[in-house]
Amino acid sequence: MILKALALNCTLKADTSEPSSTDAMIAVLADAFAEHDVTLSETVRVAALNILPGVTSDEGKGDDWPALREKILAHDILIFGGPIWMGQISSIAKRVLERMDAFLSETDDAGRMPSYGKVAVAAIVGNEDGAHFSSAQLFQAMNDVGWTIPAVAACYWVGEAMGSTDFKDLKSTPKPVSKTAGMVASNAAHLAGLLKDSPYPG
Repeated sequence: MILKALALNCTLKADTSEPSSTDAMIAVLADAFAEHDVTLSETVRVAALNILPGVTSDEGKGDDWPALREKILAHDILIFGGPIWMGQISSIAKRVLERMDAFLSETDDAGRMPSYGKVAVAAIVGNEDGAHFSSAQLFQAMNDVGWTIPAVAACYWVGEAMGSTDFKDLKSTPKPVSKTAGMVASNAAHLAGLLKDSPYPG
């Protein structure tokens, strides 16, 4: 079974040429997913797009969300990546979640939202505490709008409090991160395959 993943990088850095620790974490997960025949087709730097505020699937002229929404829903697995800021997910990540709120009213005849049968995992980085709280924010919100969260769904790294080393600056990936990435990928690929073969009845 062919499975495709899309990654959203919710860094605050809009310039795609600027290095991002979130990209580095997504790359760790991409390697892990490849071992389970899941292809990461693209990583989208959300801050480089014009995602307008709102809770509908199209907020009008200049809104880049409709195209991103279509791209998200064309994949089996979503890697929702982002940094920790002030102990929580970034404002960019929150904007994405707010736009997904429209799924609540976009159900089919069986009451299923567009995200039903699709799996979401998290890639979180930061130099402060907050990885567990950030993943809790993400997973509760995404479950509310129809995404399925597998067991062990978050791969994260946090550096020393008030430290200066970022994940992208590490000489190698810490073993616990690699091990967790492997479990995230294995569980997500397994679950996505099951749901693709046997969708929720609604």
